Amino acid sequence: MDPDRYHRHVQQSGASRVWVTGAGGLIGHALVRTAPTAASGWSAIPLVRTDLDLTDRAAVAARFHADAPSAIIHSAALSRSPACQADPALARLLNVEVTRQLAELAADIPFVLLSTDLVFDGRKGSYGEEDMTNPLGVYAETKVAAEAVARAHPHHLIVRTSLNYGTSPTGDRSFAEELVNAWRAGRTTPLFDDEYRCPIAARETARAIWGLLTLNAAGTFHVAGRERLSRWQIGHLVAAHRPEVKALITASSLKNFQGPPRPADVTLDSSQAERALGYALPRFTEWLAQESAAAQPTTA
Repeated sequence: MDPDRYHRHVQQSGASRVWVTGAGGLIGHALVRTAPTAASGWSAIPLVRTDLDLTDRAAVAARFHADAPSAIIHSAALSRSPACQADPALARLLNVEVTRQLAELAADIPFVLLSTDLVFDGRKGSYGEEDMTNPLGVYAETKVAAEAVARAHPHHLIVRTSLNYGTSPTGDRSFAEELVNAWRAGRTTPLFDDEYRCPIAARETARAIWGLLTLNAAGTFHVAGRERLSRWQIGHLVAAHRPEVKALITASSLKNFQGPPRPADVTLDSSQAERALGYALPRFTEWLAQESAAAQPTTA
């Protein structure tokens, strides 16, 4: 069912409305696009920056009371680490104070916060939900603070995820889009061969979020791919998946990095979410292979 037919259907069926903030971003967009098939009983109300300035407290409150949503999925954030490092005050406003108002407005309904694997310091990897956070940068610090705000909510759901793969409306929100854009511009991308994540497709993250919301799940869940991959490995997988673009990759090491501290291994254990959802989250290499196979033309 296409999105327009879906929204007409939910209006007629009386499905519960859900605010999706950050709908212009990668995961927010995926949440809206997957709603017709993954969000049984829910109607996504996409909110982008031009619809509503989340820093305008009066406008947010007025819109909330007008829409009367039955849940909020909060995926909007200042998520680029360099931007957060450059302007900590703005990062706190967008990532913490906006979360605070939304959580307060949503006191009587489910509130879902999108968080990150970067809340950990990367010293051990394979982090579970109960492991202690120890953020190394401003972005991660604000997400830890936002998690604390969300936990004060009587029915919160915090979803920590990793690098998400997919296509955003602006074409520059995912790590893969950034790589491809750089290669198209003829720039070589140095990628760490000793920094590890658990990449996942944005639509798989969205599917899991809708599933957890439908299950009325609460607490903290890790939703990430089932594979530990270095940035360098991920770059080569993206290059293989996008053969029409000439990939320009060179290996680099965290040992030689001169910028702010970066965690070496923030891989996530997502087994708790898998048990709740009743299915295994995909391995990134296998997911990409399936996508490539599905894109191949068939012959009679």
